[in-house]
Amino acid sequence: MKFRVDDMTCGHCTAAIETAIKGAGGTASADLSSKTVTVGGLGTARAAELIRDAGYTPQPLD
Repeated sequence: MKFRVDDMTCGHCTAAIETAIKGAGGTASADLSSKTVTVGGLGTARAAELIRDAGYTPQPLD
C-alpha cells in the first residue's frame, strides 16, 4: 500500500518512518521527492498508525 505524507520533508523524516514500519515487521520505502511511503507486510490501519506515531500525517493512496 502507498501513503502520501506531506509533512515528510527531509532524510530524517524518511528514516524515522522506515524505522517505525520495519520495527513492526513490515517493509517500507519512503520517497522524499514524491512525499510517498510504500509499505508492505502490514495492514493499512496499522501502517497508518505507525506513521502517525512517528509524528507524521499519512494519507492512504491505494
